[in-house]
Amino acid sequence: MIEAVKQLSYNAKRPNIILKDYGRNIQKMVEWIKGIEDRHQRTRYAYTLVEMMKQINPIMKESEEYNQKVWDDLFIVAGFDLDIDSPYPKPAPENIGRKPRLLEYSTNKIRIRHYGKNIEVLIDKAIELEDEAEQENAVVTIARLMKSFHYIWNKETVDDALVLNNIDQLSRGKLKALTDRLKEEGMPQQNQRRSNGGNGSKHSGGGRKNFSNKRRK
Repeated sequence: MIEAVKQLSYNAKRPNIILKDYGRNIQKMVEWIKGIEDRHQRTRYAYTLVEMMKQINPIMKESEEYNQKVWDDLFIVAGFDLDIDSPYPKPAPENIGRKPRLLEYSTNKIRIRHYGKNIEVLIDKAIELEDEAEQENAVVTIARLMKSFHYIWNKETVDDALVLNNIDQLSRGKLKALTDRLKEEGMPQQNQRRSNGGNGSKHSGGGRKNFSNKRRK
């Protein structure tokens, strides 16, 4: 390695620099390492050279990806003709300079854009529910979520009937009986429970009254 450093000199007539980030001197060191006959010795010098290559880019954070990149760069500078014991597999020459694969966009058709695809998925799940009470609770929750999406998209409030019509449309008519009933009766409030009919809160209030009377006695 010391002999290689002594022989370093810039000459514009030399071959082009393969990776300009490292400069001509690193490239000359790589060529010198390739000429070492002993494989074990070549590997030792390769490790030393990789550490020197890291110092050229000190702002880079030490990471597994960065370490592998530097070793890949070493093989690229060597023209993939460097027989050493590398901690990473030698990169394939055909992968260098290859254009990235084009991003495939989703081809799923969204029927009502401002609600998004996830609303359609939730409605399909609601259709599968067999319990009527669970299905109604699911549809009411979805309707409230759709109202919030509608407001974000259009910056205006929307009535329940329009949202329920959209649910009927997105469910392909499979929830029509339920959406028609909700339009007729009105959607329950968030703190209202249809199954209890409000009796639970009334009973609870009576309990507090009796407890208060006992304390007075």
